[in-house]
Amino acid sequence: MPLTDPARLAAERDSPRIVALWQALVALRSVVSFMNTGAHPDDETSGMLAAMRFRDGWDISYACSTRGEGGQNDVGRESGAALGALRTAEMEAACDRLDLRMYWHGVSPDDPITDFGFSKSGEETLAKWGHARTLERFVWIIRTERPDIICPTFLDVPGQHGHHRAMTQAAHEVIALAADPDYADCDLDPWQVKKMYLPAWSGAGQAYDDDLPPPPETTRIDGTGRDPVTGWPYARIGQQSRAMHATQAMGHWADEGRAYPLHLAYGEEDGLPQTLRDLGQGAAQDACDAAVAAFPDSGAVLEHALSALKALDGDHHKVQRKREQLARVIHLAAGVDVQARLADDLLHPGDATVLHSAAYCDVGEVAVTPLLPDHWTQDGDAISLGEKAKISDPYPPVYLPNQPAAPCIETVLRVGDVDVVQRQAFEVPPVVIPARSATVTPVGDIVNLASSRRGVTVTARNVTPANAQVGVKAPDGWRVGGEGSVTVPDSAEVGLYDLTLTLDGAAAQSVQHIEHPHTAPRALFTPVVTQVRVMEVALPNVCVGYIGGGNDRVGHWLARLGCDVVDLSGEELTEAALAGCDTLVIGIFAMRFRKGLAEAMPRIHAWIAAGGTLVTLYHRPWDNWDADATAPLRLEIGQPSLRWRVTDETAEVDVLQPEHPLLNTPNRITGADWDGWHKERGLYFAKDWDAGYVPLLAMNDAGEAPLKGALLAADIGQGRHVHTSLILHHQMEKLTEGAFRLMANLIAKRG
Repeated sequence: MPLTDPARLAAERDSPRIVALWQALVALRSVVSFMNTGAHPDDETSGMLAAMRFRDGWDISYACSTRGEGGQNDVGRESGAALGALRTAEMEAACDRLDLRMYWHGVSPDDPITDFGFSKSGEETLAKWGHARTLERFVWIIRTERPDIICPTFLDVPGQHGHHRAMTQAAHEVIALAADPDYADCDLDPWQVKKMYLPAWSGAGQAYDDDLPPPPETTRIDGTGRDPVTGWPYARIGQQSRAMHATQAMGHWADEGRAYPLHLAYGEEDGLPQTLRDLGQGAAQDACDAAVAAFPDSGAVLEHALSALKALDGDHHKVQRKREQLARVIHLAAGVDVQARLADDLLHPGDATVLHSAAYCDVGEVAVTPLLPDHWTQDGDAISLGEKAKISDPYPPVYLPNQPAAPCIETVLRVGDVDVVQRQAFEVPPVVIPARSATVTPVGDIVNLASSRRGVTVTARNVTPANAQVGVKAPDGWRVGGEGSVTVPDSAEVGLYDLTLTLDGAAAQSVQHIEHPHTAPRALFTPVVTQVRVMEVALPNVCVGYIGGGNDRVGHWLARLGCDVVDLSGEELTEAALAGCDTLVIGIFAMRFRKGLAEAMPRIHAWIAAGGTLVTLYHRPWDNWDADATAPLRLEIGQPSLRWRVTDETAEVDVLQPEHPLLNTPNRITGADWDGWHKERGLYFAKDWDAGYVPLLAMNDAGEAPLKGALLAADIGQGRHVHTSLILHHQMEKLTEGAFRLMANLIAKRG
């Protein structure tokens, strides 16, 4: 939706011109270019990068392999490619706050370079990504950006995330390949990286546990100190950027920061050109220095910046970069203020909209023109999209702050005889979605042959064009009725089936809108298919109270399975509310996000002792989980998480208590129930527990000792507590039958 006036005012308030001018000026101090590399959005070393850019004036960039599709989501329920699109938008917002140039290895939702889940091996990761594919993209990135220095965020050591290890391994390999004129998989000019640094600090923490010590320090970047204009510590500027990674709960208040020790792994410590003088552009650097010294006198800044621009000579890439930086300084110093928005920010090929723009400057003359993609046209303020206009890309391969891709606004400032051009994004970048599309719910459903329900309703929303005839194509023998209703016959065999939405008889595309207040909007496009898993799962005769934190849909899936479910997520957890339930299921992270739940745990403990069954799904140690108070008996969650998870979704499961009721009633759990799992077995396994808990399963990744904290059960008075770190909520979303059978057992009353 277009920004409201209060939102526009807030955006203006948060970006004062004087701060933007100062930050733009600092970039004129240096020509050094530094590329940080990592595997996920939020792997960038934000505090160090903030000091490099806003104190030293270095040109900074980040090369990231994946979009974080397999990560956590603290702000919503997007997962998979949709989470990747959201985290891409977050990364772009983080880049805006650091002036960080962004390059991705994975360039589409179906790219093999993806966050496929936690890995402990760089070799395993590169095998899944494609070793050659990863290096091909990396060479292209290096030859495009041409950094002097590259620096991975993490070390390639045991105990570190396999995705991190893979990117560090690839960084070692890419230096030679990017400089090799005979490298056949990239036709850009070769580029020789001059140095590679590794972190000389450990990457251990809540998630990882480096087995080997870091390499010796050979140099260090001082990340302490404060920006002289804003007064912000450079560490806090870094955290302003990190706060954009809201899905990962990033961003904390920082004070004076720290030093960043680095180890030179390739090249020589000295020898890099530091300023334009080292490139034979002394007059231009003198003018740049004068522009910086003239701050905050915008008139003097403008005069010196124009002189610097005129003095620049040649087409060296560092010189061209200085032209871009000077153009921004000149526009800010001249007081250029452009407001540009489209009347519609959601468009289809064939649509028309209206451009609203206003331009102002203190010095010179300013003109604005929309810069349009292919098959977009302009007639005055009218903007039209042709039928062949491309739909928006939720996974753009490159993001350059202050240099948006079309559609955007091109602003030309004329000062004297000089034209200075800048690009500016629309207030809300428009999203172009397919001309024939719909949003379908649900995207997945189940039919349990052991329950009475046989119906699935496919609901189409946001149908475009609005008058399209909506239909559903179902398997043979399934009955399709009106309003998208589909009835599964009693004779249906267990299995996975597709229900395809059609528009005027042709398969439609689905549009998933991804909108959050901290990011620009995105949309993800996929075939409009509802997958239906037909299964046969015996159910216990219980009433289940579900207490969610907004990060899973286990209550929904239990209801679809045929259970009697009461959603207590927003209800006061009184004794009366608890008394109406035989079983309580507490969803992932709910101890953190469900207000009042921690305070209600003593009441829930008493309810268990009186005969209730409590099932807690996995929590992180920082999710308000108290090892001595949350569960009815002591239960400690392990960290760092790498040590307490099984990332191989095919890992063998050893049943420690084969006759335990939870593995036999009402469904007998067999080896087949562990087949077809997605992503991993589980994470945040219990590390230590009271002797009253019985571990039911053991499992491990290859070469590691078995972990026994995946499924624990304790009899408490007349009731039972079950804690599981298996990712059952995720398997249910993926319609994995074994997860439903196991969950049906976990919610059963103690016999």
